[in-house]
Amino acid sequence: MAMKNATQQVVRALESSLTRSLHASPGSKKIVGVFYKGGEYAGQNPNFVGCVENALGIRSWLESQGHQYIVTDDKDGPNCELEKHIADAHVLITTPFHPAYVSADRIRRGKNLELLLTAGIGSDHIELPAAAAAGLTVAEVTGSNTVSVAEDQLMRILVLMRNFLPGHHQAISGEWDLAGIAHRAYDLEGKTVGTVGAGRIGKLLLQRLKPFGCNLLYHDRLRVDAALEEELGAAFEEDLDAMLPKCDVVVLNMPLTEKTKGMFNKEKIAKMKKGVIIVNNARGAIMDTQAVADACKSGHIAGYGGDVWYPQPAPKEHPWRYMPNNAMTPHISGTTIDGQLRYAAGVKDMLERYFKGQDFPEPNYIVKEGKLASQYQ
Repeated sequence: MAMKNATQQVVRALESSLTRSLHASPGSKKIVGVFYKGGEYAGQNPNFVGCVENALGIRSWLESQGHQYIVTDDKDGPNCELEKHIADAHVLITTPFHPAYVSADRIRRGKNLELLLTAGIGSDHIELPAAAAAGLTVAEVTGSNTVSVAEDQLMRILVLMRNFLPGHHQAISGEWDLAGIAHRAYDLEGKTVGTVGAGRIGKLLLQRLKPFGCNLLYHDRLRVDAALEEELGAAFEEDLDAMLPKCDVVVLNMPLTEKTKGMFNKEKIAKMKKGVIIVNNARGAIMDTQAVADACKSGHIAGYGGDVWYPQPAPKEHPWRYMPNNAMTPHISGTTIDGQLRYAAGVKDMLERYFKGQDFPEPNYIVKEGKLASQYQ
């Protein structure tokens, strides 16, 4: 009986394989998408396309053209679902919110891989030098969630500046202690806010901060155009260590690279003024985890907020969960419904270009023809 069942399974597998080959066009591709599970929420909003169940809303479109589309949230370990498909996948789509880590070993196993596509901004989950050496194209859907992240940063600045969280906790716990809130609540107007990085998100944040009457500073490896700098009302700071002591609020807006990993350590934090607020929606590993927790405990950092952690997902014992005056959330700032619709549309556009052999817009490339984009060099 067992042998009969095994034979039937083999026959069904062969029939399934034959059916796929009959329906596949000569140029058919295998696309693998790695997204987070929607679970009970997947069916509650038709625009909730960023989850496994709704798969960016492109399944029918892909399959109608003869392409195979595999979607999973299982991405870690030698026996995960992703590993079952990586060997013959042509395209891997992932997001910064539930990233599939693409190591050099995984790249070697992906013998048919041609394109690694990030639905959003940030490709540090990919071993980029290995991708470049293998001749892979790495690209991002740039601009898709920049608005979402910049708005989130502004929200966290205000939440921490106004000492909102203790007030909210009082409201839901039945307490009423005005002094417990007011003794460290401030207006944003007149404060100095500095962004470390003035790329797409950094510029949008500066635009949104301008009406608040802040003193705006930015540090970046490249100075923005003079006309835009005037429009933003932000002053360029070439020396980061000179900018940090001036800031009441420091916002991180740079990619995670070997140069920036652990960049904000105990010594760098000590250069900031006592009572600084830090917002980090970039990457958790840019910060020294324990140095941040210690500075929050001592009061040197008056408030720390963001949605990025290291490691990620953060374990229950991660010190940032328990440090005082934190405004931390899971990694959600760039995956609003509006952001999802933008990055889903961006993925479809880039896949269309890929199928036609067309180039992507130049800013979308992270690795092209064996060369890394400048921000990752």
